[in-house]
Amino acid sequence: MSRMGGVGRTGGVNSGNSAEWHARIESAGQVAGAGFLVTPRRVLTCAHVVHQAAADTLTVTFTERPGSPAVPARVVADGGWGGGTTDLGDLAVLELAHDVPIAPAALAPVDTAHGHRPDRPDLPRKLVVYGFPVGFDEGTLAEYRITSPQLLNREWIQLEAWQPGGQPLAPGFSGAAVTLVETGEVVGMVTAAAGDRGVHNGRMMPTEVMTRYWPALEGLVPTADHRTADRARLRELVERAVRAGLDGDPGRRVRLYEAARGLLDPDAPEEGFDSLWSAALFVLCEIDGADAATTVTRFTAHLESLLESLPDSRSLSHVTVETAAAPHWSPILVDLQHSGAGDGHVRVEVSAYSGGRRHPVGSDTVPQAGLRAYVQDRIEAAFRYLTPGCDELIAFALPRDWIDLPVDRWASNPDDDTPLGCVYPLVVTDQARRRAGVRHQLTRMWNRLDSVPGARVHRVECGSPEEPRRLRMRLRQDDACLAGFASAPAAPRTRPHFDTSLNAPAPMVIWSREGCAAGPDEPCAGGDGCAGKTFLDELDTCLSGVPPAQLPRRVLALREEADAEDGHWAHDIQLLWDDPRVFTDPHGEAPAHAHSPVA
Repeated sequence: MSRMGGVGRTGGVNSGNSAEWHARIESAGQVAGAGFLVTPRRVLTCAHVVHQAAADTLTVTFTERPGSPAVPARVVADGGWGGGTTDLGDLAVLELAHDVPIAPAALAPVDTAHGHRPDRPDLPRKLVVYGFPVGFDEGTLAEYRITSPQLLNREWIQLEAWQPGGQPLAPGFSGAAVTLVETGEVVGMVTAAAGDRGVHNGRMMPTEVMTRYWPALEGLVPTADHRTADRARLRELVERAVRAGLDGDPGRRVRLYEAARGLLDPDAPEEGFDSLWSAALFVLCEIDGADAATTVTRFTAHLESLLESLPDSRSLSHVTVETAAAPHWSPILVDLQHSGAGDGHVRVEVSAYSGGRRHPVGSDTVPQAGLRAYVQDRIEAAFRYLTPGCDELIAFALPRDWIDLPVDRWASNPDDDTPLGCVYPLVVTDQARRRAGVRHQLTRMWNRLDSVPGARVHRVECGSPEEPRRLRMRLRQDDACLAGFASAPAAPRTRPHFDTSLNAPAPMVIWSREGCAAGPDEPCAGGDGCAGKTFLDELDTCLSGVPPAQLPRRVLALREEADAEDGHWAHDIQLLWDDPRVFTDPHGEAPAHAHSPVA
């Protein structure tokens, strides 16, 4: 076995989307290995990653927050590692110069990595590792499994490659979190790889061993007792509270703790808590004894009450989301094209985007009768290449004459008829807009839209639409970003306006596939009773204050409501949402990276 840190190379910035707690460890500007955030100011890694680092040269970069600066760090604890490949205690704790506004990694209950997949008892659990080997300064993935729970030398568990052709563990993976593919929870840390060429096995230190060397971690590792549910619930509530902007009052953090603590629990620190995460971790880690579970339960209940005092977050008509965290989309792109093999066939290509790269998943010409099954299968396969914890997005690139295709109503998988658009955020885009010039314009628009607090709907009424040339001018103005149509794209009276919106190009276009029911010989005045007017009025109410980057999530929620309620106005809602920045490798212009684990 060989240690995998200490490979000197220039660091880079990752433009991918993933769980933000993944960390890249650097020494004097050179990438030394990986790590992961466990509290707002503590990062875990291997001792051999940092043992040669000179004082004041260590930094930590959170590559899944593109553009964020490196944070100075220092070693504050270690496991007593002796320096040899087989020496025990290869653990180091880094303290950052300041708290970071990132949700720490969630640790899985002990022994979760063992056993089999919940949905496939015949298969072992898949584990994912996110590291920084040579050539992948932005990070890349490796897939592994555990075939035996046996601890080697009471210290390590052997990792075995999930498939022979996958990315091997290599220098740069040391210190990386080993996570469950289903939940993104951490079960251990990579410490070493097999030294022989062509052998893809490695070793990890499970979390229960890590707590042996750093006892402070013990409070973060759930066990099978009654506290597990409270821990999970507390974590969920803290994430919601931070997104809702409730973390700005230092006094509130202390008051929450004081209201929850028991008579024998310690006082809050004199300096208070740096963040709501710090207060929650204090409750989980610093309180011992039989009453600890009660304090966790009370703290959880008080935080939940605070959240419930806000406007009802379940009401789409009233919730404001300006303070919600902007998604870091990692899309799966389904490209459908006319095949040239006759009307009965479709050309399909499916790609996954993660780690700043496009990963081809599958392409073929398939008969229309088998199209949905093919897409279901390839979308499921594409999820293997997304980093756990990312914000998934399903995007269909369609020819303009197919732009109204109800792909959101397709079944999510062969065993579940839940519509795909009710399971994942789903959008469509127009293949004609994938030209380089249009992508350049859209990128400039989206850079501006990052500062727009809400996506105001520019209404294209069915009764008296403005002249198409004036619409084009209107959609090019700074405050325009979302064109809403009262009629479906095929409606003769508004088809020129729809084409104009796509060509402008409008970053977002939204409509109902049913739209206004009036025919070409019966022009609609757009008054009361018009389905198109009702649709636009509801959009004005539900999308007011929604930042453009969050629109796919809001439409997902609308589709879920519509699926559960007969006659809902959003039942056939279609969203064209086109941010080229989430497709980091322009589709069709370059192959997958030569070193990609799925190339």
